[in-house]
Amino acid sequence: MSTERDDWPEGVARHVLPSVDSTMDEAARLAPGLSGSAWIFAHEQTAARGRRGRAWRAPSGNFSATLVMRPEGGLAHAALYSFVAALALEAALAHVAGPHARLTIKWPNDVLLNGGKVAGILLESLQGAETIAIGIGVNLAVAPERSEIEPEAMAPVSLLGETGMQIAPVDFLPMLAQAFDHYDRQFRDYGFDAIRNAWLARAARLGEEITARVGGETYRGTFETIDQTGALILTTPEGRRAISAADIFF
Repeated sequence: MSTERDDWPEGVARHVLPSVDSTMDEAARLAPGLSGSAWIFAHEQTAARGRRGRAWRAPSGNFSATLVMRPEGGLAHAALYSFVAALALEAALAHVAGPHARLTIKWPNDVLLNGGKVAGILLESLQGAETIAIGIGVNLAVAPERSEIEPEAMAPVSLLGETGMQIAPVDFLPMLAQAFDHYDRQFRDYGFDAIRNAWLARAARLGEEITARVGGETYRGTFETIDQTGALILTTPEGRRAISAADIFF
């Protein structure tokens, strides 16, 4: 897999903006006019958002981008691109961070660096199930303060703070785009098994006890694997449980 600075996947558009409210919102605006996949990158986001519409701070030096694409196979298949994106993000960060950085993926798609959250992914469907937007935020230079996140959330870290490595966000974009193209091709050529195996090899706390919070219910058990739908398989005292969506705590 090539991740040279000037490499760019063939047939994929690139929109580089000085400032935008949110790359996810810009993706929704551009989607109807796109003929293929496109990356939308912003040097500045003024109204960035994370999961469940939560406000998300995007300081200067950090990375913000959204990939818009039309995957085949409907909504269930599209949701699996969360794992494709996580693998691509981990690969791009590994290229920058060097061999001594400890990178793992927290189910389903947060990337951890030395045990702290360095990056997150937000996947949303646009125009029904035909188009998806994959929003990616990476703490390249600055990590949020503890007071800015939920009390039980994973401690945030930055690439610079953990490794001393610096990279401009606009230079990180082609690395990520090329890595995504690599795993997207694997997904299309070999199916989810190839993605699932690669993801499990990088999974945080696999085989260990974790807590999953689903609505008002809390389940504690051993993180056994993920299934063919991407659901987390948790072995609890009450038996084996498949969890499709949850907040995970270590």
